[in-house]
Amino acid sequence: MLFTISQRFFFDAAHTLRREIEAEGSRRVHGHTYHAEVFLAGPRDPATGMVLDLGLLRQALAEVRERLDHHMLDEVPGLGVPTLENLCLFIAEALPAPLRERATRVHVWREALGDSCMLDCAPAP
Repeated sequence: MLFTISQRFFFDAAHTLRREIEAEGSRRVHGHTYHAEVFLAGPRDPATGMVLDLGLLRQALAEVRERLDHHMLDEVPGLGVPTLENLCLFIAEALPAPLRERATRVHVWREALGDSCMLDCAPAP
């Protein structure tokens, strides 16, 4: 049996975005509160009863959050254009290899606007 565990975090950040629709407001520096959730899947370890100690995932996500929270996303190395899609990919790729290999989904959303993006990662073994 495979189990799926997840951990959420949030961060506040500013950015600009060049786009065709809603262009004027998007080009100005503006900010959002972003929410993110990372899902990991795997079998339950009979010795611990856990897929993974969630403390390890929280620790990894705290490091990712530190790279994004209260930053200008346009300037975050490795992010690229600050879209929801790129944030999902950035978060997935920022996970340490043992966690990244078990990641099945990364979800990023902006609650106030009602928009979100989900990255479906390679299925867990």
